[in-house]
Amino acid sequence: MDSSSSVSVSDESSEAEANGGCCSSSTTTTTPSLEAVNLSRTFSDVSSFSEQSSVDHSGPFEPSAVSKLIGRRSPASALSRLSMKPRAYVLDQRSTDDELELVKERFSKLLLGEDMSGGGKGVCTAVAISNAITNLYATVFGSCHKLEPLAASKKTMWMREMDCLLSVCDYIVEFYPSTQTLPDGAKVEVMATRPRSDIYINLPALEKLDAMLMEIVDNFEKAEFWYAEAGTSSFGSMTSSSTSSSFRRSTHRNEEKWWLPVPCVPDAGLSGKTRKDLKQKRECASQIHKAAVAINTGILCDMEVPDSFMVVLPKSGKASVGDAVYRAMMGADKFSPDYLLDCLDMSSEHEVLAMADRVEAAMYVWRRKACTTHGRSRWSAIKELMANDEDDDKNVKLASRAESLLLCLKHRFPGLSQTTLDTSKIQFNKDIGLAILESYSRVLESLAFNIVSWIDDVLFADLRKQ
Repeated sequence: MDSSSSVSVSDESSEAEANGGCCSSSTTTTTPSLEAVNLSRTFSDVSSFSEQSSVDHSGPFEPSAVSKLIGRRSPASALSRLSMKPRAYVLDQRSTDDELELVKERFSKLLLGEDMSGGGKGVCTAVAISNAITNLYATVFGSCHKLEPLAASKKTMWMREMDCLLSVCDYIVEFYPSTQTLPDGAKVEVMATRPRSDIYINLPALEKLDAMLMEIVDNFEKAEFWYAEAGTSSFGSMTSSSTSSSFRRSTHRNEEKWWLPVPCVPDAGLSGKTRKDLKQKRECASQIHKAAVAINTGILCDMEVPDSFMVVLPKSGKASVGDAVYRAMMGADKFSPDYLLDCLDMSSEHEVLAMADRVEAAMYVWRRKACTTHGRSRWSAIKELMANDEDDDKNVKLASRAESLLLCLKHRFPGLSQTTLDTSKIQFNKDIGLAILESYSRVLESLAFNIVSWIDDVLFADLRKQ
């Protein structure tokens, strides 16, 4: 199902200026529209491009050593990361100046926190860089709705600017005790630095997923299928606009997305080789989507729950989920979230998202009550305390069941927009490392979800010809 973004993208004018053209789930080349963005699970609240500084961070942090550990290039080669220095022999002086002006603009917006007045009222750096990644994705992929290679200029923009934004992670380190040998042979204890563990683990994985998705898209240069726009006569045997509308409904497309192109195949259908290749690519993109979702979910769990979310929670979890759901969660000895979801009437994405918000709110109400009852400040401590306790606490049981219900809900609707809590976490998060990992995994999740959907459309068109 097509997902709709839950939060608006604000600085869309910057996206159009940054080479304006193909965008993926959200913007178009002319007037970017939030309705066009097909991001599975989200956008952050405020949006704008932003860049990092090339300030010398020499000293105890040893950025070059950190870069080697994390498998990325040294931050000292900032111009090289922007693809300026290696391409100096190709680019003329004018194009180089244009790129430098672009970098200045992005760098300025990051420092200003998207407050162009300079009054210091902008968003924090974490939100600014998260918005930069979100908007870059929208600019590059927002108008892409077909299985076809990405334009060379767009691909270059994506690689160049993501390389610049991700370079911030080269300076995010943690200290650990180590030994250093002095010139006279004596050994002393020092505090050395290494990449922060979450970045060291997740960032290379995300970069690998990014490269795999680009490879999948690039392989559609010569395809047996093609696309027809609404109202055109390029459907082969289907030439009338009424046939086009009928075909569009038969592919189960959302009628609100009327502008999406319709895939067409030859009258004899796709060849066996092409069909097999499409299914393999679909499976690969599906696995990438699952990996990106897993990383994104883990990063969101690591973010602190903002106080603004906790203060508006209802006093009772029962009032949040409703009597019917509360009785189903409380009454059964063996709780089945799948069975409960089957009994619920959720015919639209709006209803599904509303249910997810209510269940998540109830979960935190019951968690807070359990922590208060047992004198613990963290939910993880309560779970460990109750693991071997035969006398289960009611609030602990309800919180655990609400968690499983929410997880099952997200698995059943993989394209669901982000919940209110997830959006609040992104908006109020101040950890730059988490902001980069969350936004990067989120846009890759969206791209993988879109690729799977596009392949499904082609396979369905092929099935109709058989």
